[in-house]
Amino acid sequence: MPAVTKEMHKDGDFFVDYEEKVFEDVKADEGEKALVTFHTVAFEGSIGLVNILNAIRLNRKGYETSILLYGPGVTLGIQRGFPTLGDEAFPGHQNFATNLNKFMGEGGKVYACRFALQALYGHGEPSLLPGITPIAPQDVLDCILIHKKANAVILDTWTV
Repeated sequence: MPAVTKEMHKDGDFFVDYEEKVFEDVKADEGEKALVTFHTVAFEGSIGLVNILNAIRLNRKGYETSILLYGPGVTLGIQRGFPTLGDEAFPGHQNFATNLNKFMGEGGKVYACRFALQALYGHGEPSLLPGITPIAPQDVLDCILIHKKANAVILDTWTV
């Protein structure tokens, strides 16, 4: 067996050049919009959290940014906790709430489909994080179309 002669990695080491940026730092022009849609289940993968973070970045770049939660995506916007609402049962348990609240606190808008809340997941409007606007199921398509007509940046998040 060949001997391993390299030093062991330690805290503070890095494997990549995290400071070099290849592309220019794009900012929104006046009035530009962005929409991030979520048709994904909370805790089923990383895309829910990753695209909430992308929505925060879009908002900070100056885009008038909205998040649309529909289908299983509404599970990102409901209050949770254990043993009581707001408690963090495990590290990262409140990631969705923390980051959606940060997004809304910075001026972002979040919409959640009422049909998915009640018919699919057995929740009502009081289950939503404060600040999330519940919408009719017919509004889901219109929200997307309004953003499309405005030539908005649209990130569609789907998991199956």
